[in-house]
Amino acid sequence: MEKAKQSKKSKTFLEILLISTKLGFTSFGGPIAHLGYFHDEYVRRRKWLDEKSYADLVALCQFLPGPASSQVGIGIGIIRGGLIGGIISFLGFTLPSVIGLIIFASLIEGLDIENAGWIHGLKMVAVAIVAHAILGMAKNLTPDLQRKTIALFALVITLLWQSVFSQIGVIILASVIGHFLYKQQSIEQSHEYISFPISKKIASICLGLFFVLLFLLPVIREIFAYPWIAMFDSFYRSGSLVFGGGHVVLPLLEREFVPSEWLSEEAFLAGYGATQAVPGPLFTFAAYIGTVINGWGGGIFATFAIFLPAFLLIIGVLPFWNTLCKNAKIQSALLGVNAAVVGILISAFYHPIWTSSILNATDFAFAAVLFSMLVYWKSPPWIIVITGAIGGMLISYFQL
Repeated sequence: MEKAKQSKKSKTFLEILLISTKLGFTSFGGPIAHLGYFHDEYVRRRKWLDEKSYADLVALCQFLPGPASSQVGIGIGIIRGGLIGGIISFLGFTLPSVIGLIIFASLIEGLDIENAGWIHGLKMVAVAIVAHAILGMAKNLTPDLQRKTIALFALVITLLWQSVFSQIGVIILASVIGHFLYKQQSIEQSHEYISFPISKKIASICLGLFFVLLFLLPVIREIFAYPWIAMFDSFYRSGSLVFGGGHVVLPLLEREFVPSEWLSEEAFLAGYGATQAVPGPLFTFAAYIGTVINGWGGGIFATFAIFLPAFLLIIGVLPFWNTLCKNAKIQSALLGVNAAVVGILISAFYHPIWTSSILNATDFAFAAVLFSMLVYWKSPPWIIVITGAIGGMLISYFQL
């Protein structure tokens, strides 16, 4: 019996590793695109989560500081395979880009990666993936006029007022509106009960550790003036104070490392181009900076430091999720929040994904082909990624 249990666990861990690694190699396009890839793989294909649970998890991770898409991936791993499942999911999704950026740290300088045709093709892949995710989520999460209106409100506000705080403000306001609109109806809403093999005691310890490190590391840094402690503090603080997705961390990291001459402005910009070129989370930019400063060991150390807050927060919050979801007031608030998430995704779909990807009629036509491959021909994501890269190169070549 024990052997069968162990075998089932190992099979689950292997499954998580294989799927998350596949996503780590194919998830181009930034945080919002990652949520599209996750939705397609974990909700549509694998059915590890229902639509509402996935939307709740996305809303929660959008609200928490840190890399939202990575936290969603960690959360899904925890739901599927406990704490070890969360770690495996994180490693599978993150390591491909970490390894790529550690290599790029020594090879990237002088190459015009950001303007390469294949990169532009991958941006058009992101357009197709995100459009597909938005259509599916909108159908399920905005079924009535009230929620369509909330989504429209979120779209307009986050599009016209593009700041870190606009997303948080919209989510808070949508939760209040949802509570008042659906306080009776929400009691009847079905919600899949999800088991978290993490105790609330461990969750509380993780939340406590998050705040202790956030406030204590700058003090330790001043006392000991040791370069590795200074590095850890800079990356940990950057990972802790980011709201609104991975793009926000880039200026924070620039302020931490360029003025203090840990690396030059040119080296920073070269790494920025490399980060856009690889799949996976944008937070892996830390691997590039760490490698420039202290070799491959510095790259791994920096990756650990910048992602640690995301781990502590998601582990600290997830075990309380079911309790929150059973609460009628929270349920009604979440109906409004989920509708707002749809609007926020549409806003991010327009800018920066659409505005940086669809530059002319040729781009639009090619993105339509990729979308059709995904939605109608049911092509696997890796085929779409390869098609996008090759198509982008061909378009770039013929437009010269």
